[in-house]
Amino acid sequence: MSEHFIKNIEIKNFKCFEDFKAEGFGRVNLIGGKNNVGKTAFMEACYINSHNNTSYAIGNIIFDRYQLDFFSKLIKEMGTKYIFNFIEKEAEKFSAINLKSNLCTKTIFYQKEDFFNNSVMDENIEFFSSIKAGNSDLDDWYSKIIENKLEAIIDDSLKNFDDSLESFRMIKSEPKCSKKSDGKFYNLNEFGDGLAKFIALNCLFLSLNNGGIVFIDEIENGIHYTNLDKLWEIILTISKQQNVQVFATTHSKECIESYARVAKRLEDKEITFIELCKREEEIKAFVYPYDWFIDEIEQEHEVRGCL
Repeated sequence: MSEHFIKNIEIKNFKCFEDFKAEGFGRVNLIGGKNNVGKTAFMEACYINSHNNTSYAIGNIIFDRYQLDFFSKLIKEMGTKYIFNFIEKEAEKFSAINLKSNLCTKTIFYQKEDFFNNSVMDENIEFFSSIKAGNSDLDDWYSKIIENKLEAIIDDSLKNFDDSLESFRMIKSEPKCSKKSDGKFYNLNEFGDGLAKFIALNCLFLSLNNGGIVFIDEIENGIHYTNLDKLWEIILTISKQQNVQVFATTHSKECIESYARVAKRLEDKEITFIELCKREEEIKAFVYPYDWFIDEIEQEHEVRGCL
């Protein structure tokens, strides 16, 4: 596995994790478990540990948690200064956290000045939430795709996802898709959240030309279950091509089964399934490597949380 991949993690004093360890991660890692067991918190800890600007990563998590509509409303009602005070108050909850992985060891303290220091922002570490990617993100990612002449891969993926469509382009910073029927371009938001998420993930992965780590919360959100195999085929194929590690959470049995099915079809043994569960008031992780995971799914065993 690549040197920049996370292979293990120790988490102390972070949210539901008092003293937690897990190891044996692969290139692509799907995280399951019962509600409120800490799937997103686990992924946030990995994200913070891997990012070279800890304070920026914490701020990004806070923005993601409350979403843009919440902050837009606060700015309108309270002003910009209140936003920064709110972020600092939330960031205090991230103090005195200990994180250790094969990449680095960190004791976390939020530093306000680092949050605004983009010079130390790690462009190859991305946290992709369940909400839609903004046009500015798509514009940045697509610019890198054009530089590396990878547009054809996006178009092929698009046609595989929806055979009535022909190509994807960013036109004056607006994401658009063309239809086969008339060749005209239409705004991406006219085609629904599922296609928008599919395109965004394609663009994100292809933009990471020198490798990276992508964290995807609630990966199945917005994707119809009939399209899950197409989603996993793209993620497994492009993550291998671009040397990108993936961590994703899910609540969906269909999503887990699709993940196993596609990994088996592609013979991709660099995957794991991470099952989080609570035992004796502690969060435990069971990391299933490829063979064990496929066997569990084919025997129809429950892997969405310890029984």
